[in-house]
Amino acid sequence: MKFLHLFSPIEINTLKLSNRIVMTAMHLGYTPEGEITDRLIEFYRKRAQGGVGLIIVGGCLVDEYGGMKDMIGLNEDRFIPGLQRLTSTIKKEGTPIAAQLYQAGRYTHSSMIGGRKPFSASAVRSRLTGETPRALELDEIPMVQQSFAEAAIRAKKAGFDAVEVLASAGYLISQFLSPITNLRKDRYGGSLENRMRFGLEVVEKVREAVGPDFPVIVRIAGNEFMEGGNTNQEAIIFSKELERAGADLINVTGGWHETRIPQLSTFVPKRAFVYLASRIKQELKIPVLASNRINDPLVAEEILRNGEADLVTMARALIADPMLPKKAKEGKDHLIYHCIACNQGCFDSIFRFKSVCCTVNPEAGLEKEIKIEKSANRKRVLIIGGGIAGMKTAEICARKGHEVILVEREECLGGQVLLNRYIPGREELVQAVKDIENNLLDLNVRIILGKEADKEFIKSMAPDVLVIATGAKPKIPEIQGSERPNVHFAWDVIKGRARVGKRVIIIGGNAVGLEAALYIANIGTLNSETLYFLFSTGAESESDLREYVNRGIKEVTVIEMDKKAGKDIGASTKWTVMSELRRLGVKILTSTKALEITEKGVLVEKEGERVLLKTDSVVIATGSESVRPSNEGIEEITEEVYIIGDAKEPRNMLHAIKEGFNTGLKI
Repeated sequence: MKFLHLFSPIEINTLKLSNRIVMTAMHLGYTPEGEITDRLIEFYRKRAQGGVGLIIVGGCLVDEYGGMKDMIGLNEDRFIPGLQRLTSTIKKEGTPIAAQLYQAGRYTHSSMIGGRKPFSASAVRSRLTGETPRALELDEIPMVQQSFAEAAIRAKKAGFDAVEVLASAGYLISQFLSPITNLRKDRYGGSLENRMRFGLEVVEKVREAVGPDFPVIVRIAGNEFMEGGNTNQEAIIFSKELERAGADLINVTGGWHETRIPQLSTFVPKRAFVYLASRIKQELKIPVLASNRINDPLVAEEILRNGEADLVTMARALIADPMLPKKAKEGKDHLIYHCIACNQGCFDSIFRFKSVCCTVNPEAGLEKEIKIEKSANRKRVLIIGGGIAGMKTAEICARKGHEVILVEREECLGGQVLLNRYIPGREELVQAVKDIENNLLDLNVRIILGKEADKEFIKSMAPDVLVIATGAKPKIPEIQGSERPNVHFAWDVIKGRARVGKRVIIIGGNAVGLEAALYIANIGTLNSETLYFLFSTGAESESDLREYVNRGIKEVTVIEMDKKAGKDIGASTKWTVMSELRRLGVKILTSTKALEITEKGVLVEKEGERVLLKTDSVVIATGSESVRPSNEGIEEITEEVYIIGDAKEPRNMLHAIKEGFNTGLKI
């Protein structure tokens, strides 16, 4: 009974849930024209089979003015048959399903709605789109509110078990609620009471439309995290009024899309925003759902056991592993593939107007196409290289019934991914290595560590299939002076194999260079445990503590040849990395070329001018190059040879795991 609270039932109005795990709505890009597709159905069927308590799909458009074409349509009756296919499929698996009612307001691009101007509470420019919406006229407001109610009726007809009104993240209802975006002078603007009116009337109209016994959920921002915006205090007041208006469950998330406080990246600690839900829960009689960065059943159980919330959100966690609830319930939680908050496949894909995939789960979104079945021809597969690509190949081959031998020359698996354990805010990425390793052990894959796989060893293993996944090594730049003793590779610095002086110049503003900058700039700052001790005991003033947290003992400068640094970092993560670097005082010089490393510093050229940057240490982060053994004589051992991962060509974690997965499918 490890998860006594997580797998206890709960009722939301008349809806009975078998457990407290809710897969909340997220944009997937699986419905190109708003119509339900087999791809979407199979994606959610898999999550239903995994044992989640409730699935909320969406956002579902309530009208034609407030979202993207590839979002689920709920604004016309013609979408109902497709929605019925979805709901009947999911409910056959024993899982209730709800629809999120979505209207983006000023977060809608005019290009998405035929060049028309999006509307909002007031004509306040959106930083997200760069556009200024028009303010809704007073006589237009009832029609907009009614679109939520009509969409709710369609949802009920389509077989959904509940609806969720989206009143968070800076979308339309948020825009009426917030003093930042609501500058109205009528009864919908000014005081908090007036600003709440639009959202409360939406909920009242939805409640009237669906009747008293149909569950109505409302998703709110527990804190907008916007300067001059609503805080948790206003969220509490709004939640109490929502309860009176007919809401059955309050789903509490964090800030807006425009906030500069990270919400979902690896820089956000697990369960960081549960306190927002917890404080709201104390004031309500209806259940409260806690959201954001809850990706582990042990964390979820603790939240519920402590009474901080009544239910927990696991959205990206169930993209990463649809079987998470089932594994936890059966005592196999060590085999869960955790969401590592990398955002590479989910948010970064959406920002590029592509459909969602997942770094740790290459099957996500491809459930209809991919089936891992036992091979009719069992083979002996030898994989050289225990990085993330080789590990994934080993797992898939083992699942197909092959005899798998994984050889790694280091004393541990993981390759370059392990560098992240030393980088502040990136430590969680290492979880991906632990998860695959746990599954390899469960699958009885033979793992040989500390072994250099030369030709004689390969021959002795007599493999039917050979997979070369030997990774990459740092690329040595053609810069005079790079052999000096104060010059080190970024990988060696991050691993603690090289010591740097006070003034450090990093050559290369790619992901590795910026991560090395984070690592070095954090040296000498206060860690969270020490900060808590000093703050709680009053040992230091708040201003001094802020200084000690934000400044280390190193002066770090990054030089990058291109116009922008971090081009190989995804958009949803890059801004948090750059924000951290600014906080730590790291200087980034772009359009700057390193010409020579001298005894006194680095000679650089910027805009035709040559300057000597004085430094004590230089760190090289100019990319990597593949490492692979000679192919000579390999064909004598086996004809079936695959070269994958960085050994084929340096790539990011998402592509490395995907290639390892696909290679396993081929064998």
